[in-house]
Amino acid sequence: MNKGDLVEVVAKVVGTKKLAADTVDCILGAITGALKKGDSATFIGFGTFKVAKRAARTGRNPQTGKELKIKAKKVPKFVAGSKLKAAVAK
Repeated sequence: MNKGDLVEVVAKVVGTKKLAADTVDCILGAITGALKKGDSATFIGFGTFKVAKRAARTGRNPQTGKELKIKAKKVPKFVAGSKLKAAVAK
């Protein structure tokens, strides 16, 4: 499923594709905004979107084999909730 597929599913509930697209964009924007601020977005039973920190590390260029330093960074992380895990396991 991609964003277009999700808009189609939401449009069946809300009535129009325009309203569905706006709704999906609003939800994704709210989650993104929370993560930018360093907060998490928790949806009981579905899961939690949060920010994880990756430590700096040494990597290797696969073409040359030369070592290089990879900077520390923050990355988005999703942890599935119990109801989502149960639904997938069936």
